[in-house]
Order: sequence, then structure tokens, then C-alpha cells
Amino acid sequence: MVETKRGAAWPLFLISFLVLFLEVTLIRWMPAYIRLLAYFSNFILLASFLGIGVGCLLAPVRGNLLRWFPLVQVLLVLAVAVGRIDIAVPQTSESIYFSSGTTNVVVPVESTWFLPLLCMAVALLFVTLSQRLGREMNAHAPLRAYLVNLAGSLAGVICFGALSAWQLPPVAWFGLGFLAAVPFLLEQPRVWAASGLVLLAVSLGVTHRLSGDTLWSPYYKITAHTQGKETVVEVNNIFHQSMAPVREKEYFYQWPYQVFGERFDDVLILGAGSGTDVASALQHGAKRVDAVEIDPVIVRLGREYHPDGPYKDPRVQVVTDDARHYLRTSDQKYDLVVFALIDSLTLQSSFSAVRLESFMFTEEAFRAASQRLKPNGVLVVYNYFREKWLVDRLANSARNVFGEEPRVHIHKEHGYLGVMIAGPGTRAVTNWPSPPEKVAAYNHPDVVSPGVPLDRDGSIQPATDDWPFLYMREPHLPTHYAWALLGVLVVSVLAVLAALRLVGTDSGGSLRVMPLVPFFVLGAGFMILETKAITQFALIWGSTWVVASATIASVLVMAALGAWLASRLVRIRPWAVGAPLLGLLLLAYLLPIGTISFGSLAAETAFYSMLTFSPVLLAGLLFSGSLKQADNVAFAYGANLLGAMLGGVGEYLALVTGYRVLLVVIALCYVAAILLYPRERTSTV
Repeated sequence: MVETKRGAAWPLFLISFLVLFLEVTLIRWMPAYIRLLAYFSNFILLASFLGIGVGCLLAPVRGNLLRWFPLVQVLLVLAVAVGRIDIAVPQTSESIYFSSGTTNVVVPVESTWFLPLLCMAVALLFVTLSQRLGREMNAHAPLRAYLVNLAGSLAGVICFGALSAWQLPPVAWFGLGFLAAVPFLLEQPRVWAASGLVLLAVSLGVTHRLSGDTLWSPYYKITAHTQGKETVVEVNNIFHQSMAPVREKEYFYQWPYQVFGERFDDVLILGAGSGTDVASALQHGAKRVDAVEIDPVIVRLGREYHPDGPYKDPRVQVVTDDARHYLRTSDQKYDLVVFALIDSLTLQSSFSAVRLESFMFTEEAFRAASQRLKPNGVLVVYNYFREKWLVDRLANSARNVFGEEPRVHIHKEHGYLGVMIAGPGTRAVTNWPSPPEKVAAYNHPDVVSPGVPLDRDGSIQPATDDWPFLYMREPHLPTHYAWALLGVLVVSVLAVLAALRLVGTDSGGSLRVMPLVPFFVLGAGFMILETKAITQFALIWGSTWVVASATIASVLVMAALGAWLASRLVRIRPWAVGAPLLGLLLLAYLLPIGTISFGSLAAETAFYSMLTFSPVLLAGLLFSGSLKQADNVAFAYGANLLGAMLGGVGEYLALVTGYRVLLVVIALCYVAAILLYPRERTSTV
């Protein structure tokens, strides 16, 4: 019988909390100041996994790395604050990134080498913390260590969710991290403790000064400034939208009413933003306007600053929700549905490469919008699309959904501004007016750019819920992604080899790598499974931060339930767990979300929740069963996190294959884990 380990639980809980909380803090904070990093925030997640994995491997190495944590954090914070870094993303005709367009002094850095450098810096921060995490895990029996770790991680998710809900600034985020680190700093010799406290205080001061009087929604850092009649809103230092009287804004806000007249009584605005589209509907006689906007702070700014005061009108109902979720859950019918200027400038979550609005422009989303139209209803989409093929993609989707050619015109010289009208109501128009030659954007040069009919390219593939990558011309792995991911993998391999060498030197070469391989494979499979859960569950409840946080919390709860079950079972047969796991993955492959029609949203949610989270539970049980056999829980957990990092890289396969095929990759990972399942031995939990 292996001796039971019963160290104090609170240090492990607290360090687990700190690691997870700091991870999500950096994922939210860094993109707010490094322009365009919002499109690559999942690289911060990969770096976190790398650092945690390497830190756990270094648990037996002499010396206390945690004493360096305050210095590394303050250097990272200062680098973000004073670096003025602006990621230079290749702007090719194959993919689109909405850039900052800033006139401020910045240091442009190529993404292909900056992202690996970023991973090194962030990983180093987590190495300093995770050595202590590994040591605390080794102070407990394997499953007890894992359960306490999961509890601390879950607490970190919940606390950061609460801070996001309260819209508190980063000084509160880093402040809570500071408090969590204090007990560990006070364990250090007096000089190290004092210097550590001072350095973390400097970090707090820098983040507070950097925030200034900005607003922090659950999605962005938001700034607003007024110039005359116009109020400009920037998110993460990128122009997002502006508020000015409708009569002085671009013509497309009023175009549906110029084409059809003032006959739209019930209007739905998706992505209502600060309210210009809403104001236009009100001025043209709408009796009811439902304004759906995902960001509550943007709505609040619209209430306060929009000169037309659209959100103060009693005819307007504001819905703070994801537009796709609203389409799925509403039974209201509309004369007009407007896809407003929806471009989120951020990712849906740090676990995926899907942008926040991507599921709003899939063929399935257009079909959902068509179901909200009255018999003579009209669907309108307009935006500055940057490339003709993007307009073609949306026009192809509309053609497939409505079964007839949409009316689309574009302004080539004005960022390929496209205006598309589709739906049964278009048949009633016999004489379509000619679009104006000038877009008439407020406070911008009046460029002559005649609107011309779209010559639709039917070969452009529509975006789908399985392949929702709206801003990529075709399925492929962009070159800058490929090189950046290769750089991250090279850095990771070198870091792991260095850690193994240090561990071998300090432990007399006792570390055996082969027993860690099953944990590595399990980590890769679990990471892709979690990514799939977060991405796909957004199709049921929307792509809001609440849904993403709740899904992550649910994954942690399922993993904890798996660990609890493993602690109660004397013996776990890998195929007894693996066979139903593989069966559920096959069922998920055959029945993607939306395949089966349900009579109620509750029934649909229950079915797809079971299909999504049951594999997570079984995967957690398989990992926990392996963990019971581990000689060194820190090494096993570290290998698992390094595998998760590889799984995060593997998630980019979806850019080529779509998300459904990832289920095959997940299945292969778990087949390998079952075949490599460690031999059972008598152990405590």
C-alpha cells in the first residue's frame, strides 16, 4: 500500500486559483493594449499551458522560482505599457483583419516572430508560479491533488467572471492576483518578500495609470471621445463605431426605407451597437424596434451620447444578447431584419480562432434570420467588407437560403462597402433606385465611388456552423499562422528539453519520460474536446462571455466529477470507459448541433449538453484513472498541460477541415491513451 499523503489543502487551492486567474487576466488585458493581439489571444493560452507544464516538471529542481514571479510580472506589464507594440499582420487577399489605423507612434512587429516571443515571455511568468503548483500537488495523493487543483481553478473562473460582470478595470484583476500571491511571498526571506511586494505594487500602479478613464466591458477596453456632433468609440485601441445624427451618416442606414418606403412596422436590428441603425428605423416610422447588442457598455454609451437618442425612445426594446441566440429563441416576426455593422474585432474565446461574430454570418444564421421574417419581410446586410469575395460569400449564402438572387451593390473605392437586400419582400419592388455615387461618411473625405451591382462569384464557399471562418477566402492555414505556430512549437520543445535536463541533473536522472506519454496524449485530446465544447455550445446559448465562462466552468466540474468517480472505483478498465467515450464522439460527429429538431429549447439544450459534456466526464475519468497510477503527480500533470498546449495548436486544423473533423482527432488521441494506459497498482486517492 502506498503511503497516504495529506498535506494542507489551502496552498494548493490558492496557487491553483492564482495560476488560472492570472491566465484569464492576461488573456483579457494584453490584447487591450497590443493592437490586433485580440485576434491571437489563444496564443496567450498556449503560452500559459507551456509555462504551467514546464513549471510542474521543474518541481524537484533545487531553488524557489516563485520568488522571481513579481519581477517577471512587472517586466511583462512594463513591456506592454511602454512598448507601443502594434502587431503587423500580413494583409493578403486570402484573409482579412480589421486593423487599428492608428496615427499614434507604434512599434510594428511581425506576427510570425512576435507570437513565439510573446509565448516565451508569458510562459516564463507561469513557470515561476507552477513550480510551486507542482510541489503542492506532490504533497497530496494523486486524485486529492487533482480535485483541489480543479476546485482552485473553478474558483478562478468564477471570480474573474464576477469581475467581468461588474465591469471592473484591470487594477481590480491584478489586485486580486496580488492578494492571492501575498501568502507565498511572505514565506520568502525578508528581502525577497519586501521586494516582491513592491514589484507587484508597481504592476498595480502601471495597470491603473494605463487604464486611465477607459471603460471595461466583458469583451473590450472601450474609450469614447466626442468631436463636435460625433462621438467616436474605440475598442482595444481600434476604431469601432461613431455616433452622429443619422441624416449626416452614411446613406446605407436609410437605404432600406428609400427602396421600400416607410412600411416597416416591426424591425429587428442585430448588432445594434450605439444605436444609429435604431435611430434610422425610428425616423422612418417603425412602430417597434428590437435592438440586439452583445456588449452592455456599448449600449450604455449609445444611451448617453447618441445625438438622436434612439435608446430613449419607448418603441425600442434593447436585448443584451448574442444575435444568433436571439434568432434561435425568439418567436417574434419582423418586416425588416438588419445585420448592422457587425465586426467584433476579437475572438469568441481564448480557446478558439473563431471571431465573436463569426456564427452570425454562416448560412445557418441566414436561415434562422429568414424564419423571423413576415411573409413580405426583408433582410438587409451592409458593411465595409474590404474584399469582393467576402461580399460574394454572403450573397451566396443568401442565394442558398432564399432560393433567389439577392440585390447587392458594392462601392469598390470605399473599402468594398456592400449593401445586400434579400427576402420575399424584394419581389414587390419593380423599380430599384440607383445607389448614390457618394457614401457620405460623416467627417470623412467625400470620395466618389459609384455603387455598382455585384457580379456574384458563385464559387466562393459560404461560411457554415462547421466552418465559420468568415474572413478567410477558402479553407487553409494562413502562412503567418503556420510560421507562428511552428515557432511556438520550437520554443516549446526547447523549453521542455531544458526542463528535462535540469530535472535529470537534480534528481540523478530518475525522471522517466515514457510513463508520461499517456498523460501528454490525454491532455491533447482533452484540450481539443474543450475547444469543441466551447465553440459549439455557443450555437445553443450564444457567443457571449457568460456562455464561454459557464462552459469552461462546466468542463472543470465534469473533470472534477470524473476524478471523484475514479476515487470511488477500485479498478478502472480503460476500454470500459473508452468505448462509450468513442461512441459519444461518433454520435456527436453524426449529429452536429441543429441536426435534430426539438419541440422546445429546453429539450434541445438537454440533448446537446449531454452530447457535449458526457465525453468530457468520461475523459476526466480516464485521466483520473491514469493519475491514480502516477509515481509523480506533478510530472503527470505537467505532461498533461504540455499535451493540452499541443492540442491547442491542433485546434487550428479547423481552419482547414472545419470543427466536425476535430472529433476524429480527439478520438485518435483517446485511442492512443487507452492503448498506453498505465498498468494498475494499489494506490491511495
